[in-house]
Amino acid sequence: MENKFRELAALLQQQNERLTIDEARTWVEILWEDFEATRAKAGRKYQGQEMTEAIVRQWIQHYGPRLDEFLDSNPKYHHLFMERRQQ
Repeated sequence: MENKFRELAALLQQQNERLTIDEARTWVEILWEDFEATRAKAGRKYQGQEMTEAIVRQWIQHYGPRLDEFLDSNPKYHHLFMERRQQ
């Protein structure tokens, strides 16, 4: 799992060079958890890590270059990134 997160974070950072590797990793974890939680809430059958990884990869390809802009309009996750920048 760690290797998948590391690989996806590197992919996201390639898509969006404004993100640090730590920020990219945080985004990967958020996207991963959000996808799995949303499917569970909808009562969908769990289809494994491979499915989640494929969806997160797809989101990175589509939204990765502008993902950091999301923070400006959605303060829900803003604190996760501000804490890291202040350290």
